[in-house]
Amino acid sequence: MAKYGLLIDYNYCTGCHSCEVACQQEHGYPEGKTGIKVAEFEYETFKGLAIDFLPYPTDLCDLCVSRQKNGERPACVKHCQSRCMEFGLLGELVTTMEKGHKMVIFAP
Repeated sequence: MAKYGLLIDYNYCTGCHSCEVACQQEHGYPEGKTGIKVAEFEYETFKGLAIDFLPYPTDLCDLCVSRQKNGERPACVKHCQSRCMEFGLLGELVTTMEKGHKMVIFAP
């Protein structure tokens, strides 16, 4: 059976939280529970203050198995406004990841 995962490119996340909202709505989670969270990190650089937004799957993430059965992408990927998330076969995601930096792969 093919193994699927989620690639997140932290270079492009704008912190819009669309992924969180989409996940909550897709699964009917109550406020405060979601399969993906967006953390905000502030830090100093030689240019001044920088802010990075880091979306990360939680233990509730199942990569929207019910959507996959219908040939659809996970809700977080579909609704990501900055298109910083990709869903696909792990081998393909690793190849994409090798071409960039500040990326992670989530495989449940």
